[in-house]
Amino acid sequence: MNAQTSLTQDLASQLQGPPLQQIAQQLGVDPSQANNAIGAALPLLMGALGRNASQPQGAEALFGALQRDHSGLDIGSVLGSVLGGGGQGQQILGHVLGASEPRAQQAVSQATGLGNDKVNMLLRWLAPIVMAYLAKRMFDNRQAGAASSGNDASPDVLGQILGQERQQIGQQAGGLGGGVLGAVLDKDGDGDVDLSDLMKVGQSVLGGLPRA
Repeated sequence: MNAQTSLTQDLASQLQGPPLQQIAQQLGVDPSQANNAIGAALPLLMGALGRNASQPQGAEALFGALQRDHSGLDIGSVLGSVLGGGGQGQQILGHVLGASEPRAQQAVSQATGLGNDKVNMLLRWLAPIVMAYLAKRMFDNRQAGAASSGNDASPDVLGQILGQERQQIGQQAGGLGGGVLGAVLDKDGDGDVDLSDLMKVGQSVLGGLPRA
């Protein structure tokens, strides 16, 4: 992962190829449609985690969950588990998206043409994958240069990393105005479901990836 690649783009790239084929097959859609849905869903999940981690208590709770439940897991094995009906995707979604979950689901559905049931499945699959990815970033790869204190795995560092990701997602969307990203990423967002910002971020996420 180079300095220009966001966490969202890096994870999306890791889901290309066989993982994407598996997700598409399980959803019953073609790979390009599944790819577009992943490109729309990942920024919502990453951005919402960034919102949650913007408060010290939120960062501490998320850090503890990553350390306790998601550390040391391989993304491929997590994908296999969730596609087989395992994982705690719905529970994670409840914590990550909270009251914004129906709005996020509706937005991904309208932006991609997938039915709400398929979007709900996809979000439930992606939530544990995102958590495993963040745990790997925090505890396995060690954030080079992310912390000046020498302790490069801490709630503060996690909050910093996710805060930067959230900011980047907002910039890709042209700001966190009244649209769905604003509603999901900002605690008190009340916006209408404006799909243009979500689609813009999805295109940005997927734009640099090899074709499925």
